[in-house]
Amino acid sequence: MSTSTDRIDIEVTDRHLLDEQLEAAVHRLQEVALLTGTHGILVTRLGPGRYTVALSDQVPFGMTRELVP
Repeated sequence: MSTSTDRIDIEVTDRHLLDEQLEAAVHRLQEVALLTGTHGILVTRLGPGRYTVALSDQVPFGMTRELVP
């Protein structure tokens, strides 16, 4: 899992680890979002076991949305 202040990339092969890492990433970015109060969280599935969790001005503050392209 790689991280920055506003985005966390996740790549795993185990479903249990995926759930844990997604939950941890959302929680971490919720803490960051609380500092500004302007962004929600967008979870994007990039492929099997590959996700990006990011702050997004396209998602209302306090909300988490999933995008499956």
